[in-house]
Amino acid sequence: MRPSRIIESLNSLVKTRWPIFLWGPPGVGKSSVVRQVAAEAGLEVRDVRAPLLDPTDLRGLPMVRDGRAHWCAPSFLPHDAESTGLLFFDELNAAPPLVQASLYQLTLDRRIGEYVLPEGWRIVAAGNRSTDASVVFRMPAALANRFIHLEFETDFEDWRAWATGREVHPLVIGFLSLRRELLFDMSKPERGFPTPRSWEMVSDVVGSLGGVRAEDQAVYVGTVGEGAAIEFLSFCRNSIGEAEIRAILAAPASAPLPKGLADQYALVAYVPAIARHEDVGEAAATLLTRLKPELAVLLLRQMLQVSRTFGRLQGVRKFMAKHGDLVL
Repeated sequence: MRPSRIIESLNSLVKTRWPIFLWGPPGVGKSSVVRQVAAEAGLEVRDVRAPLLDPTDLRGLPMVRDGRAHWCAPSFLPHDAESTGLLFFDELNAAPPLVQASLYQLTLDRRIGEYVLPEGWRIVAAGNRSTDASVVFRMPAALANRFIHLEFETDFEDWRAWATGREVHPLVIGFLSLRRELLFDMSKPERGFPTPRSWEMVSDVVGSLGGVRAEDQAVYVGTVGEGAAIEFLSFCRNSIGEAEIRAILAAPASAPLPKGLADQYALVAYVPAIARHEDVGEAAATLLTRLKPELAVLLLRQMLQVSRTFGRLQGVRKFMAKHGDLVL
């Protein structure tokens, strides 16, 4: 399932009492989706890393009171009866079998020993698949049968919408718009390799280093692997620059537009990034009429993400009236 569909399903399923398990490769955003759903619903997230637990950790420690042994549940479990949230067991199937077995009662009966999970809490877990070159243990059938299982898949359009909202560097968005297949590639899962997470790291590196420089190639190789890094550096070296894009925005009706597809994607990625901090709405609306329809629609969607008023501009309304079938 694509991330947007996962989010829709989670929003519905957390209203039930049944635990949910997200399956997917590393770095695709499973934990980010859980936190997004929780934030939008106003729920707290308790992130418990299952591989760090011992089998007895969930039950807690015994104490003697009135001559009897009572169990003190761990503090990482929610105790406030009025609270609401998601109890998130990340990397669950990377935990040893005995740790996984310790979750039997909690996932089915919402209790473990004397501890009872508050009514407003739901259980969500996530893990990698055995085919993902990750450390995993086979999930016992008795535990697996307690979850609703959702398969997480990468989807470029979902990622681009997320990346625009997250202010991922325009060069990263522009490059991956041209080379979508490099958003996620585990064909050589050694050290750095391309994933949505590692491309977000590249974005932060570009910002930290003040731009993309050839002498920093080793940094990019160590983040997304050699092949993807070399292609990204080549794209950045030959791509239209921010100064040229600002010149286009200064004269959107007459300035020459880039002819190469790579430069066009860079333009479409840069304009919304600039629009976050400057009023370039009218210029962007003019560009809609000069770009190829598919690129114009892409620019429109990204501008609507960063500007609440963009859709009210007369030029935007005219474009949507003419190309509404492409926008939907």
